[in-house]
Amino acid sequence: MPRAGLSPDAVVDAALEILDARGSDGLTLKAIADATGVAAPSLYKHVRGLPELRRLLAIRIINEMADQMGSVVMGRAGNDALEAYLTEYRRLASQYPHRHALTERASYDDPTFAAAAERLVNVAYAVVRGFGLEGEDLVHAVRSVRAAVTGFVSLEQGLGYRAPTDTDASFAYLSRVLAAGLRPSPTPSTA
Repeated sequence: MPRAGLSPDAVVDAALEILDARGSDGLTLKAIADATGVAAPSLYKHVRGLPELRRLLAIRIINEMADQMGSVVMGRAGNDALEAYLTEYRRLASQYPHRHALTERASYDDPTFAAAAERLVNVAYAVVRGFGLEGEDLVHAVRSVRAAVTGFVSLEQGLGYRAPTDTDASFAYLSRVLAAGLRPSPTPSTA
């Protein structure tokens, strides 16, 4: 009989707290069992094991990111939306570095995971569409924005920026460069 009050969502809640405090290496069924007050085998009544729990964590984190990032770009367009998107991505990755690391490595052949990932990517598409891009240019631009911000954050978290230059100034520069690069190229005129 499952413990009263314990559910898959409650197990994910406990796992999120452990992930935030201890990182991915500290995310064990024993740690989660201790946090929820059950024996480790009892967790199998709620999740099928650590791989499923990691999948559920990734889905929860990505959905929360989509909600948060969507709310900060809502009602904005162009440079303003891009700056809000980049800034919120960086803030979330800095505030929750272990969540960021887990989601950047996550890849599951699962419709629920795919739907969560699509929601998050659609925020980037909404931002980039504000620059008037369409078709393949839109896809290339979204990939470029995501690669740039993910790369910046990864280098920043990994202490890849050792020069004394202010990283906030570098991040603002990145935002300006991306905004300038997202402007559609003029169509060559035919004479």
